[in-house]
Amino acid sequence: MKEFKLPDLGEGLTEAEIVEWHVGADQHIELNQPLLSVETDKAVVEVPSPVSGRVLSLHGEPGDVIPVGDVLARFDTGQHDDARERGLAPSSEGKAPGVVGELPASGLVLSDTTQSSSAAPRGRRVKAAPSVRALARELGVDIALIEGSGPQGRITAKDIAKAAGQNGAGQRGAPSSGPAAKAPGSRGGQDAALAPDALASGQEKLTGPRRAMFKSMTAAHSEAALCTVMDDADIHDWKRPRDFTPRLIRAMVAGCRAEPRLNGTFSAEAGLLSMSENVNMGLAMHTPHGLIVASIPNAHQRSLDELRGEVARLKQAGAERTLTPEEVRGYTITLSNIAGGSSRYATPLMVPPTVAILGSGAAREEVVALSGAIAIRRMLPLSLTFDHRCVAGAEAARFLSAVVADLMQAS
Repeated sequence: MKEFKLPDLGEGLTEAEIVEWHVGADQHIELNQPLLSVETDKAVVEVPSPVSGRVLSLHGEPGDVIPVGDVLARFDTGQHDDARERGLAPSSEGKAPGVVGELPASGLVLSDTTQSSSAAPRGRRVKAAPSVRALARELGVDIALIEGSGPQGRITAKDIAKAAGQNGAGQRGAPSSGPAAKAPGSRGGQDAALAPDALASGQEKLTGPRRAMFKSMTAAHSEAALCTVMDDADIHDWKRPRDFTPRLIRAMVAGCRAEPRLNGTFSAEAGLLSMSENVNMGLAMHTPHGLIVASIPNAHQRSLDELRGEVARLKQAGAERTLTPEEVRGYTITLSNIAGGSSRYATPLMVPPTVAILGSGAAREEVVALSGAIAIRRMLPLSLTFDHRCVAGAEAARFLSAVVADLMQAS
């Protein structure tokens, strides 16, 4: 018998949430065949089997949060016990858990031929990411009956939300009125509801990105000494009035060049501020699943057109939960759009170990003094939060001044 423990998925993660099992107990599995999908803070990762053999038991249900090192599955390798000797399977005996095999991100589309009583065409392949399937189960939506609007007919989170609104599903915490949803291959076909019936109406268990937001905001509040400075940028002469995010990224690059201390990470234990030469921009995005921060590496080397395309791509991937682990890590400074509605200023919270986050509010026309006269100009409010443990107020002001100066350029 072989035990398989949740491996270290990198970036110091200590736990992961089970999204979906791809096999059931008593089934045979091959080496590197997908075993299950798990969700870390912001990405879904497919975990392969470390051995070939019969699945004796699976430990954990979809929705369970499993610490790294806990047993996920047990296998009877039988005649495959010699696989390790032939170099096909690694041994975990006496070793700390580590990454086993390749761990591709959940952009992989899973296929499902499960048929409902309403009978979609026999053998039809339903294309959806594990997180989208989980959302469908949570909202009581029969995914086999939905036509996907994504590439090659992929079903997206928006498709699920639309279907939930049409059939009256979507009461979080309430039992589905349709047939019980089952996770394909999960523990012998047991029901796998991600929203437990025990939750009362109006209650929601924080999972995935919302659980990650809880942890990161708690860390921001308890670990860092946060301070916020504010200013306004005159953007009245912009040639593309709605080109906010790419222009803000370019302006933040100018800010990092003027004051490099805000572009990097801080280790409180070592008392070490590590400033980065590369501006790896974190883009905080609101999605139907919660707040997600995607990364734009080397933003300082990209044109406005390149930034525009990358921002659009990341926003779509964030909404569909297809961001890869590499796309949600490694950022050195963060941009957040706080202009949902009519908000102007805020105190955005940066996530340690980064030391700065810039929030942009809702632009509006205001009466200002211009060259000794009264004028009506379009102004963009800005709020910069920084870690006052390692960044002085004057340094933050110098960064923000450079951002404003860049934004005031016509193009």
